[in-house]
Amino acid sequence: MPMADFHQIGPITTLPRLVGDRQEEAETQLRSFSRRAPLALLMPCLVKELQQPALARMVEQLAGTPYLDSVFIALDRADAQGYQRALRFFRALGLPTWVLWLDADPFVEVIREIEETVGPLGPRGKGRAVWLGLGAINAQGRAGAVAFLDADIVTFQRSLLTNLVFPVLHPGLDYDYAKAYYARFDDRLYGRVSRLLVRPLLQALSATIGQHPYLAYLEAFRYPLAGEFALNASLLRRLRIPADWGLEVGLLFEVLRHRSPRRICQVDVTDRFDHKHQSLSANDPGKGLHRMAVDIVKHLLRTLAAGGVVVPSSSHQALRVAFQRYGEDAVLDSWAVAEFNGLAYDRHAEEEAVEVFGQALGEGCEQFLRDPLGTPSLPNWARVFSALPEVGERLLSVVRDLDGELAP
Repeated sequence: MPMADFHQIGPITTLPRLVGDRQEEAETQLRSFSRRAPLALLMPCLVKELQQPALARMVEQLAGTPYLDSVFIALDRADAQGYQRALRFFRALGLPTWVLWLDADPFVEVIREIEETVGPLGPRGKGRAVWLGLGAINAQGRAGAVAFLDADIVTFQRSLLTNLVFPVLHPGLDYDYAKAYYARFDDRLYGRVSRLLVRPLLQALSATIGQHPYLAYLEAFRYPLAGEFALNASLLRRLRIPADWGLEVGLLFEVLRHRSPRRICQVDVTDRFDHKHQSLSANDPGKGLHRMAVDIVKHLLRTLAAGGVVVPSSSHQALRVAFQRYGEDAVLDSWAVAEFNGLAYDRHAEEEAVEVFGQALGEGCEQFLRDPLGTPSLPNWARVFSALPEVGERLLSVVRDLDGELAP
């Protein structure tokens, strides 16, 4: 059941679900709204996810969605056999679908040309896959709004997408950006990076450098690392996004650069959310949640600096001490939530996670000091289209020539 809590905090609007199922009513409205602003769905997808039950369930739930105009699949790490399997797999959607085979030679050639003309695009990964999908949607020119879903949501129901896009497609509400929030749990609490890194780190930053509007903006998001969001297509050409695990944090900063907080909202999309879980990788900062935490710290420091918030190097030790305190508080809070709800709770593992995230904080601070700019964010598509006016149509032609445009 939805939580009857409509308390508002911070500069963005929070949209909770206060009543029971209204899926049929909402879909009827969205069918009307989408005639004014056609909706495209973008899903970055590793080829190995085609073998997972989560993606099969998502396709089953999304098949024939009446308010979806088109679907774009950014398919990564696939050989020719994997690509053909993807074409068969996504035909079940029964919707106009574009499968972008990012490993195909013609795609690689387009990427090489962009890098030679505009600059390096950074490492392969989710950020670059999302970015290339944005380029294709821009080039098609039909979408009035775009929704983003990860391809590994175990608990996915179509109502999640319906709730997510409603405030962006609704002409009266007319939000430019909607971020999902949810409770991540099963028999235990999940979402360690949000609970035990991001939240205590934002608290530690406020305690160390004082209150700032940008920190208040970030703190207002109940799940700032959610990979599910929707936005008005007018933003598509303007956004620069990181190519690494800092994607979600970097995107929140980019949206705020271009839109007032009053045009930004977060949406309670589902009762319970779960997707694949990564290992902590305590001893290897180049893998798992350890690497993710380092990337998030670096991008948070960079976006703070870009927003005019200086975290001097002399404050980094104080920041780590404050983080340790707030991290320990976060463990106690999580334990209380788990105990109250009768969930399993491994306190030792949670304490270990805080220690690893504290190390990641130190590593991220050191890397930021060595190279404040770091790996540049991917260029916005306005710049790419200015430098290479025909590149958008070339992206779409590659998809068509490879038989990746699937008619319903």
